Parts: sequence; C-alpha cells; structure tokens
Amino acid sequence: MVSEMLNKVKPYLCMISLQFGYAGMYVISLVSLKHGMNHYVLAVYRHVVATIVIVPFALLLERKIRPKLTLPIFLRVVALGFLEPVMDQNLYYVGLKYTSATFASAVVNVLPAITFIMALIFRLESVNFKKIYSVAKVIGTTITVSGAMVMTLYRGPIIDFLHGREQTHQETNSESSNHQHHLAGTLMVLGSVVAWSGFFILQSFTLKKYPAELSLTALVCVMGVVEGTAITLVMERDMSVWKIGFDSRLLAAVYSGVVCSGVAYYVQGLVNKERGPVFATSFSPLCMIITGALGAIVLSEKVHLGSIIGAIFIVIGLYTVVWGKSKEGRNSSSTAASLTNIEKNGNLELPIKNDTKSVVLVSSNVVNGDAEVLKIPA
Repeated sequence: MVSEMLNKVKPYLCMISLQFGYAGMYVISLVSLKHGMNHYVLAVYRHVVATIVIVPFALLLERKIRPKLTLPIFLRVVALGFLEPVMDQNLYYVGLKYTSATFASAVVNVLPAITFIMALIFRLESVNFKKIYSVAKVIGTTITVSGAMVMTLYRGPIIDFLHGREQTHQETNSESSNHQHHLAGTLMVLGSVVAWSGFFILQSFTLKKYPAELSLTALVCVMGVVEGTAITLVMERDMSVWKIGFDSRLLAAVYSGVVCSGVAYYVQGLVNKERGPVFATSFSPLCMIITGALGAIVLSEKVHLGSIIGAIFIVIGLYTVVWGKSKEGRNSSSTAASLTNIEKNGNLELPIKNDTKSVVLVSSNVVNGDAEVLKIPA
C-alpha cells in the first residue's frame, strides 16, 4: 500500500522539486549575465559540468540495458542537443538579460500549452470534443496563450509589493527607453519555449526507441557541449569570453549544469516516459511564484501590472489543462482496469449467429483453457 502510494506521488514530487531548482537557476544565471558572463559560454560550461556528473552514472548503471546506438537514434540525439542545450538556452539567456528573472519564468509558463499543441500535431495527444476533459485542455491552452500575449503586449505601471512606493518620472522615462529591449527579450524567451517544447516531443519519441534515460541524458549533454562550442567559436572570436573565476559565473555554470541539465534531463525523461510531455511541463507556475519571491527579495526586481494579469491568465489556463489531463488519465486507467479484470476472470461471452438461426454463446475459461458452448434459439 505504501509503495503503491509512493509510486503515484513520485512524479509530482520530482516535478515540484525541479521547480525549486529552476527558480534558483533563473536568479543565479541573471546575476552572472549582469556581471559579464557570455551566454554562449554559459550554455557550454553548463553542459560540461552536466556531462561530468551524468556520464559515470550512465556507464555504471545502464551498462546492461543500454540499447545499441543506431544512426537514426544518433541523429535524434544531435537534434536534441541542438534544441535544448544550444537553441533553447541561448535564446532564454538573452531574453532573461533583456527582461527579468520573474518575467522570464512567467513567460516559460506557456510551455505546457505549446507542448500540448505540438503533441496534437505529432499525435501524442488527442482531442474529443464530446468529452469534457478534452474541451478543458483546449480551453486551458487558449487561456494560457492569451496570458502570454498580455504579458508580451502590455506592461502597465510598476507594482512594488515590498516597499509600496510609486513610480517616479525618472523611472518612467527609463522604462520607456527599455521597451524595445523588453519586447525583443520577450520574443527571445518565447522562442526558447518553442525549442524546449520541441525537445520534450522529440525526447518522448526517442525514449521509445532508446529506453535508457541516463545514457540519453549523457549523450544529449555531450552533444550540447560539441554543438555549443562550435557555435560559440563562430559567434565570439574573442577568446577572453571563456575565462571565468571563482565568482557568480562559475556558480551559475556549476549549479545549472548539475541541477538544471544533468538532474533535470534525467528526471524529466522518467516523468515524460511515464506520464507524457504535457504532464512533465505542467508545474511551471510553481517556479514562477518561487522566482518572483526570490527576484523581489534578492534582485529587487520590479513587477509590472501586465505581468501580474498575464501570469494569472497563464496559471488559470495551465490548471485547466492539468485538470483535463487528470480526468483523461483516470478515464484511461478505469478502462484499462476493466479490461484487465475481464482477462483475469476469463469470462468472455461473445454472441455468434450460426446457420440454424440460433445464437451461440461462447463462454471461455482463460485459466483452465476449457470452453462451454450454449445454443439458445433465436
């Protein structure tokens, strides 16, 4: 009973714990970027650390179950290495630098909605408008995307929860001058979310062909280092960008590499394999709340009214999607349980019409292999 309960709760605990890890990464990464850390280099160092941490575990724990790395699987690993370690993280770091940790973590909340849309396209999810849970998933996705649009197009006045001060004329001029950077940063974060959603979808397909989560995580990290290094050498000709000291830049690389690349890829892979990509992305509102609190306390970030309104829409939409997913899961579980009970009991009755215009009921005993045939006049 206890082990069964733990198995049910485990996916929730894993994803909730990851949100605390991501919240810390948002704050630490922003501090390192403000202190001159190059975002290309940060993405590379992050996966160097993740590779060092994950590879020994993959080699040791999955040496007997690791499938053969075929060319199609290798090409998928190459694509995974580009989608998340390179494209997603570099776009996100630029957007984070142009906006704020709180804002960026709020925009990331559209991840489940975009993942759901991609899952529909690739037939990992289905919609039946006769079922209320399917309608809830569609409505929730629409509300979530609407919230993201509000956050993108409307900023509004600054809401300072901690100090309660009003926005000064100087701050107003400064905010208007940064509006162009804010818009570009928002689009960068949204682009990173699309890449991340693509990573989840491709990861779900790849795990079906290569069911070794640790080994796949290690391969993705290695490919992220290779591809990220190549892109950094092309984009940044100054070799001094690779230098880091014992400061926030090193902390950002180590923390994000261990927690948000190594551990997160593995945990997300497990949950993705068990519950699907939409469930694995449905806990980001918790990260937004944690990041908002840390950003206001540690970084003294300013929160705009548009961000609050958009975040409320996103949370409502997300939990509408989650509610629909939970109802869909229960319906599928009950159907599977019914079929299992029928198979266990071995009582299958099928009406068959024969040539003598009588109905034959075939009652089969699956366990003993016996069968009784009863003829009833039509």
